[in-house]
Amino acid sequence: MGTSIDTLINATSDSDLKKIAEKVKQKIRISDKEGIILFEKGSLSFVGALANFIRERLHGDTTYFNRNFHIEPTNVCVFSCKFCSYSRLYAKKEEGWELSIDQMLDIVKTYDGKPITEVHIVGGVHPKMNMAYFIELMQKIKAHRPGLHVKAFTAVELDYMFRKAKLSVEEGMKQLHEAGLDSLPGGGAEIFSPEIREQIAADKVDANGWLQIHETAHNLGMHTNATMLYGHIEKYEHRIDHMRRLRELQDKTAGFNTFIPLKFRNQDNDMSYVSESTITEDMRLYAIARIYLDNFPHLKAYWPMLGRENAQLSLSFGVNDIDGTIDDSTKIYSMAGSEEQTPAMTTEQLVTLIKQVKRKPVERDTLYNVVKDYTLEQFEETFAAAQLN
Repeated sequence: MGTSIDTLINATSDSDLKKIAEKVKQKIRISDKEGIILFEKGSLSFVGALANFIRERLHGDTTYFNRNFHIEPTNVCVFSCKFCSYSRLYAKKEEGWELSIDQMLDIVKTYDGKPITEVHIVGGVHPKMNMAYFIELMQKIKAHRPGLHVKAFTAVELDYMFRKAKLSVEEGMKQLHEAGLDSLPGGGAEIFSPEIREQIAADKVDANGWLQIHETAHNLGMHTNATMLYGHIEKYEHRIDHMRRLRELQDKTAGFNTFIPLKFRNQDNDMSYVSESTITEDMRLYAIARIYLDNFPHLKAYWPMLGRENAQLSLSFGVNDIDGTIDDSTKIYSMAGSEEQTPAMTTEQLVTLIKQVKRKPVERDTLYNVVKDYTLEQFEETFAAAQLN
């Protein structure tokens, strides 16, 4: 790795980029200004090489995935985010769906006897699905399958729940954690900058509220993820501002597991006039996120959003996690025009996907404990075959 980054430094004529590469080599944090310089001047090959250097320094070729499934309680929502193709306003709830607790428990039961480690529960903000409702749901899931990790509720859902229940963030998080909530997904972050957030998601929890909920979860010993919606009307400085706020909270709590850039999709929403980012810009964003977020252990590409081939490509641009089997009918991205209209992959397909680009597939749980090393499995099979011969 040292030779490749030294070659990159020596081949770089731009003094700003050379300085950034030197910092990366020496594990020195880059500044906000340098982050913007990477967006403005860093070529895809340059930022990709730096990001891959960091990725391999942290994880080698290891690429994580998990066995999970999603439950979406409802797509009925009291909010009206302009980029959303998924939700249906409560006033038009006949166009949406609402699952009962028993229906969601039935989904959980379909995985009985299967080596699933996580259920991911997110959906619209439905006024009738309140704290009591979700506490009952989690208690029933845990009673049925105690070892199943429940990763649920965006900060947007939680903020609404807490306000409706007239609870502080601290008390609300404590109650949900005691009922069985194990960790939080990263959704609802969108873009933190008020000038952009006001235009695309004015009525949902703001940046400070989102960060407070995640900080409170961290203080309770819970891990969470973080996202950023990119490729719409934001500028480079808004992306860096967003990541800076995450980096600062991570310095304080070390509670984030992974950062997940989410690509804006323009199908069937109020921002259909905005062109989507190119795959080149997608990969640059992943790479610069890996370089800038030096205190985030993992960078995840959500493969149903990018598509399988692009998810493979991202593994050369800083990404070391491609999410999970998503063995269900997740609609949040398919309704917005994502590459995967029926997002489901078997474990075997995920392992093959990773091996095809010469990376090492490792199944993890939600907290990145190793469940199964498929590289080791291949070695054992090869060794066993050699012994037989």
